[in-house]
Amino acid sequence: MKLFVGLDISSEKIDACFMTDDSNLSILNRLSVANDLNGASEIKALILKHHAEVSFEQIVIGMESTSLYSFHPAMFFQEDADLNALPTVVTVENPFKIKQYSRVFDEDKTDTNDAMRIADYLRIQRFTTSPIKEEKYMALQRLTRTRYQLVTELVTVKQHFLENLTYKCNTLSKELKSESTGIFSATIVHLMTENYSLDELANLPLEDFVQLIQNVGRSNFKNPEKLVKTIQRAIKNSYQLPRLMNESIDIILSTLVVQMRSLQQSIKQIDKGIEKLVEIIPEYQCLTSVPGIGKVYAAGILAEVGQIERFDDQAKVAKYAGLSWKVKQSGNYQSEVTPLTKQGNHYLRYYLVEAANSVKNHLPEYTAFYKKKYTETSINKHRRAIVLTARKFVRLVDALLRNHQLYTPPKSVLKE
Repeated sequence: MKLFVGLDISSEKIDACFMTDDSNLSILNRLSVANDLNGASEIKALILKHHAEVSFEQIVIGMESTSLYSFHPAMFFQEDADLNALPTVVTVENPFKIKQYSRVFDEDKTDTNDAMRIADYLRIQRFTTSPIKEEKYMALQRLTRTRYQLVTELVTVKQHFLENLTYKCNTLSKELKSESTGIFSATIVHLMTENYSLDELANLPLEDFVQLIQNVGRSNFKNPEKLVKTIQRAIKNSYQLPRLMNESIDIILSTLVVQMRSLQQSIKQIDKGIEKLVEIIPEYQCLTSVPGIGKVYAAGILAEVGQIERFDDQAKVAKYAGLSWKVKQSGNYQSEVTPLTKQGNHYLRYYLVEAANSVKNHLPEYTAFYKKKYTETSINKHRRAIVLTARKFVRLVDALLRNHQLYTPPKSVLKE
């Protein structure tokens, strides 16, 4: 006989249901405890008590993935020495799957019922048996996810900066497209946010303006005169703001610059933490050996995948990332439209897609595959092609991590 312990976890409490798989589907116990060390210890003690009485052939402890709330209980039951001495499996399940299973039953939505349905879901053997990620991967995940969030915030701030800069000088972005200097270069940001009015910059003598941008840009411009003429042309061709509107835009731009610099500094600090941590993860070298895969993509993929042995094969990795497609078939009909599930780990999907986008620019095999998929449809060409390329890239990631090997080009490439 087996024991299934379903845990419904919230910020303050854990509702537990103890269910067996005997012919009567007996519920041995229900209890609600605090979501803290004492509460988890109480559940553990009850598991040990029931096992001493029955001697279960397997004990399955399962909960939904609720990120912050489920982390500590999952690690507690996974790492506990007494439970590890027993045939215990600890699993963290996709909440979407539990929800779909629970919808079959017409019953109230309560924490007690949720715990019971989780136990029942475990009983039908649909749960994943992959081990929970090791500590080093969890630590790396905190860093890479925070970096992802900081980068997302930085993109948003830059969008706001560009929007308000357009109010101040609406043709500047267009004019700078022909220059090697971008709109977010330190020099352009300095000119647009410091104590220079557009009229002053427009009327500044060429030699003085050249000297100004050389001082700000530390003499890094190859053709400063051309850049100055471009900026002055943009100023003269732009609409002029009224005084009050211009003052408010200047305040906004200065504030956004402070935010951008703060976020960029924070990202640098996170990168240092990532670089220090990946030194103890040998698989990091496996991924960075692939042309086009840098430290950010490699760390992000490793943090979400964890030890590759959690997955049976590369197909399971792809499904976990949401890089799988639903087949619609009935009788003799099979739909040609197979939508991406997107039910998996969106962080992993992001890093795999971004990494594949980089790899296709470095490896001929992936370049050819991308181009082939790009020409197969008339809509969403790039999006479809890059997602399919990411799915192909999963097989390479799985092989390198599972075999603990560095990337080597195919023989055909070596011969060339």
